[in-house]
Amino acid sequence: MKKIKFIDQVDIQGKKVLLRVDFNVSINSDLTIADDFRIRRSLDTIKYLLKNNNKLILVSHLNRPKKRSPEHSLKPVVKRLDQYLKDYKVKLVDDFTRDTSQIDNQKNNEVLMLENIRFYPQESKDDLKFAKKLASLADVFVNDAFGVSHRTNASIVGVPRFLPSYGGLLLKKEMEMIDKAVKRPKQPVVAIIGGAKISTKINLINKLIDIANYLLIGGGLANTFLCAQGYNIGQSFCEYEKVEMARKILFHAAKTQTAIILPEDVVLGKREVDDGGEIKKIENIKDLDHLSILDIGPETQAKYGSIITKAKTIIWNGPVGYAENPSFKRGTDFIYYSITENQDAISVVGGGDTLATISKEEYLNKITHISTGGGAMLEFIEKGTLPGIEALKQ
Repeated sequence: MKKIKFIDQVDIQGKKVLLRVDFNVSINSDLTIADDFRIRRSLDTIKYLLKNNNKLILVSHLNRPKKRSPEHSLKPVVKRLDQYLKDYKVKLVDDFTRDTSQIDNQKNNEVLMLENIRFYPQESKDDLKFAKKLASLADVFVNDAFGVSHRTNASIVGVPRFLPSYGGLLLKKEMEMIDKAVKRPKQPVVAIIGGAKISTKINLINKLIDIANYLLIGGGLANTFLCAQGYNIGQSFCEYEKVEMARKILFHAAKTQTAIILPEDVVLGKREVDDGGEIKKIENIKDLDHLSILDIGPETQAKYGSIITKAKTIIWNGPVGYAENPSFKRGTDFIYYSITENQDAISVVGGGDTLATISKEEYLNKITHISTGGGAMLEFIEKGTLPGIEALKQ
């Protein structure tokens, strides 16, 4: 079995390093950064490589631009990173395919960042010529972008075909912490899965059933399971074509003695109305033509909380309600606080939607590991590897 080498296991000094990071941060309407969590998580790798006298060329994407546009520029990211790297000047390279003079003349105290790599359509196509052009800018490639390592993009899987390639410190930590929670978990294991659709998480749920003692389900995907059990969910979102699949998952869980726990009471309301909603037991929901299930109710919160309290390993991905509206994020907040209160457990939390809904940032240090990946975390749990990780294997 070929293994990845990480930057703290090899001697990389005095090199030009192409460093793939995941600085896909949330941007405010005035083009300032709303949350720089992902930037901060890669600082250890950046500083480690700079300490060894390497010149860094950073590669990242921002959102999913259809064409080159100011609102998707990495200028705000360059500005923020410049504040963190006091002894260096961080500069943006506007278009490396047309002009490499900044890269050719890079000074020792400069860190360069290529403009949004998704401005180039060749990136998502894993275009070989484009990957080779990227690779030609440096001596060494380092992938520290766990959050996009499930993508088969040129800057993730293409560049390693042409350069000596290694994993960064964040990539190493992500792999170690998720592996610890999945492959060597302390019992009991509690997994909490939210979000809208069961269709995107079927394989993950089946994998978690083999790992977890309890699987707590919320969000829109819980509705599909409730339909599978014969409950009326009124006008609530449901993937009706996946109801039979939900029944099979429930049967699989019963065979493996994993307890799938579904909401017993819920908060009904309208997505756009901030009125607190209406609490109802699942069995009392009728065909209300104007209300939908938008959060777990207080009894369900208490039940989920009591299970989380006993856990030794916790895996959480996805809000358990329509958290964009404060009226329907109480359940998600309760899950978060319950996890932070259990200091005996190893807790791994991930997913952009999950992190975006967390209210009190001061409790974040009570979570063992916050993953920078949503889809990447789920795929890594499910498969034990990612395309970007496989590409690094020498």
